Amino acid sequence: MKLSVIIITKNEATNIGACIDSANFADEIIVVDSGSSDDTVAIALRYGAVVIETTNWSGFGAQKNHALDAASGEWILSIDADERISPALRNEILTAINQPSHNAYNIPRLSNFCGHFVHHSGWFPDYVVRLFQRGAGLFSDDLVHEKMIIASPNLGCLRNHLIHYSYPDDDTYLRKLQQYSSLGAQQAYLAGKRCGLTAAILHGIAAFIRSFLFKRGFLDGRVGLMVAISSAESSYHKYLKLMLIADSKSGYSISDKR
Repeated sequence: MKLSVIIITKNEATNIGACIDSANFADEIIVVDSGSSDDTVAIALRYGAVVIETTNWSGFGAQKNHALDAASGEWILSIDADERISPALRNEILTAINQPSHNAYNIPRLSNFCGHFVHHSGWFPDYVVRLFQRGAGLFSDDLVHEKMIIASPNLGCLRNHLIHYSYPDDDTYLRKLQQYSSLGAQQAYLAGKRCGLTAAILHGIAAFIRSFLFKRGFLDGRVGLMVAISSAESSYHKYLKLMLIADSKSGYSISDKR
């Protein structure tokens, strides 16, 4: 069975080489780049990927569907630039596509936060549908946190995990906090959600409690506390931005209450 790996990128020069190298067992690797200003495209080409450059950004889901349209394999594996395929997962993927018993597979992810792998906090095993037969489904059109939608699901589950270097350092965390909270707020606004400042604060507190206590982040020690704080910050900023978007649309200004 022919396997296509699809990756979407923007300014991923520090990640894309290692990502493609871990996927070099695939028959083709498709990279859809959204106007990188660094060496992402040159590195991807050097590692043997087929690169499609785009200028229009309409969300993570739409970009992944664009990459999906360009792939020619009977099986598709979607990975992000900050993810790596271990040798054990590679072997399991090849077995799954050559002896298929399902049309799509969940893959667990083990994520790294600022140099530490996180085993609790709701971060692991973090199953995601990434391996699927062509025609089995499409990605949702969400601006952020897109999902694979399988038309007639017959889901299997792989045992070996993707390695996810989601936040290698604090600078990356702060950059992604701004990006994802902004996109999440836009998506929530378009879905008709509204929020006030008190609700934004409560969402942040609830996110901390859920991560650190209910999802046993305390078992991860110091890194679990860091993850819980980051979850609180992410939730608070998302709903704060949702409030500000709604205020701007209605012509309201904070100074109006002075």
